[in-house]
Amino acid sequence: MQQIIDRRLAGKNKSIGNRERFLRRHKEQIREAVKRAIDGRSISDVERGEDIHIPKKDLSEPVFGHGPGGVREVVHPGNKDFVQGDRIERPKGGQGGGGSGKGQASDSGEGEDDFVFALSKEEFMQVFFEDLALPHLVRTQLAEMPEWKSQRAGFSSDGTPNNLHVVRSMRGALGRRIALGNGPRRELHAMEERLAEMQAALQPGDVVAEAAVKALAEEIRLLRGRIERIPYLDPIDLRYRSRIKVPVPTSKAVMFCLMDVSGSMDEARKELSKRFFILLYLFLTRHYEKIDLVFIRHHTQAQEVDEQNFFHARETGGTVVSSALVLMEEIIKARYDPAQWNIYGAQASDGDNWHHDSGRCREILSEKILPLVRYFAYVQVAEEEQNLWDEYTQLQAAHRHFAMRKAVQASEIYPVFRDLFKKEGAKAA
Repeated sequence: MQQIIDRRLAGKNKSIGNRERFLRRHKEQIREAVKRAIDGRSISDVERGEDIHIPKKDLSEPVFGHGPGGVREVVHPGNKDFVQGDRIERPKGGQGGGGSGKGQASDSGEGEDDFVFALSKEEFMQVFFEDLALPHLVRTQLAEMPEWKSQRAGFSSDGTPNNLHVVRSMRGALGRRIALGNGPRRELHAMEERLAEMQAALQPGDVVAEAAVKALAEEIRLLRGRIERIPYLDPIDLRYRSRIKVPVPTSKAVMFCLMDVSGSMDEARKELSKRFFILLYLFLTRHYEKIDLVFIRHHTQAQEVDEQNFFHARETGGTVVSSALVLMEEIIKARYDPAQWNIYGAQASDGDNWHHDSGRCREILSEKILPLVRYFAYVQVAEEEQNLWDEYTQLQAAHRHFAMRKAVQASEIYPVFRDLFKKEGAKAA
């Protein structure tokens, strides 16, 4: 029988089980509170906890009560104030609390406020990301260097001491001793019985009979020695738990983050793009252990950078969006085989592009990028629909795994992000 002991630390006067049930019961209200908190936070504070307010009326629980009518006899232990037939008045002021919420202000009395509890950092992020997932994530074929998992493969006669199976080893030792000792023991018992008969029939002075008794006794002694030399536990009895490694398919994913840093992208628009990519980064690193992130920033030229330069470098210039798409295609061909990797792309821009380049962007996406990726999301951080938006709109009907949205205010980043990366079948926030 296996026992699982939950040793997670619980605070004073707190129950983890009760807290989890409470979170499940008020899930919708907590989700709305998390959404409001994200809208009003800076990026650096996105992972901290939050105080959640639950109205008092939502905490009420159903109760059973006796209906009117009928004859009931109730015994009140220690009753000194009432006798049979007395009518007991209801408490004044409504049920619970200090009053019904009506009437004039007073300098006395008490009531109940909204219930407030603290949502931890882990609980906050769990609620935020609970219904998000990379769309169309599937297991690819075995890679050249597949992951391995260990699984049981019976028992073997060699292994490490920590894998020794004591019960099976002792069972094998017992069987070996029985197999090797049963025949000699039966022979020993027969010889001992014959020796007893010969000693009983031995006559004084019978030299031949005495010699036969001595010979039989010597045989018995030798046989006992042979039985005693059977080892209690022999190396051939040892049995070890055997485990083998088997290859398993891996779900490897790579996310390409493309951000426009041209002169038309002012600080407010760059901040919106940063918010989107930081939420995406937190989401991916939380839910997927085997995932690569490729950061590409572009103006007239595109370059692959690390996370620090992606968010904080100040280099700027004109706008040639196709440079980022060309670099993305080159990186995919060089490092990420679509047969072994689930490839995703997310692009953030204000939509302003050199007018001769937008058509080329659509062609590159349609002919070279979208056939390789499982999902590509474009987020425009400007309200005005410019030539890049018009070109990308032509791709939506033909490519179901291509999505585009607008986010022109910080408060719109959260619902746009959830809409783009919601689980299949889940409703957007």
